Amino acid sequence: MKLSITASGLLDPNRLDSWIPEKRRAIRKAVEAGMRAAGKEMARSAQARMRSAFAVRRASFVRSMRHKVYAGSPDKFPGLLIGSRIPWLGIHVRGGTIRGRMLIPLLPEHQRIGRKAFRHVIDGLMRSGNAFFIQKDGKVILMAENIRENAAQLRRFKSAERKRTGAKQIKRGQEIPIAVLVKSVALKRRFDLAGSVQGALPGLARAIERELG
Repeated sequence: MKLSITASGLLDPNRLDSWIPEKRRAIRKAVEAGMRAAGKEMARSAQARMRSAFAVRRASFVRSMRHKVYAGSPDKFPGLLIGSRIPWLGIHVRGGTIRGRMLIPLLPEHQRIGRKAFRHVIDGLMRSGNAFFIQKDGKVILMAENIRENAAQLRRFKSAERKRTGAKQIKRGQEIPIAVLVKSVALKRRFDLAGSVQGALPGLARAIERELG
């Protein structure tokens, strides 16, 4: 998503071409300096929205939202990027549907398991032959028996089952739901990155104006 900022006076595109090269370079340098100064605050504003939009467990997730100024070409005006390298963040910005056969872990609300950790659980269950699907209420559910061999893989799923059923313990050999198999997942838009950046544009304009002096 690209957002543009326009201003009258020196930065008016219709007037800019009329300036001599030295003046253009001075204006370009001022714009770059303003972007570097204001970019930090814009990134912090976006990070604050991330904290309110997501249940943040790792500080590195919020810190992934950064600013970067692109000013390599002397023939072009600088560009300011506010964004993150986390690939799945985009769908939470736009909203949308992920299609394909997926296993969704059956954990208590607000609890998560990482992709690698969940894969480790599934691999362990498959190696021991302790993984099978059942159909219940129109859903396809991956199940596993509570056996000693898979104690490490089943720990958090046993806890989830106790919370769902109110049982004090899970008996040996009892079947435990691990995940539900789905064909698509619809995700609502939950992180307004564009709104955060747009709200900070007046501050960026002021920073550029200060540099222009």
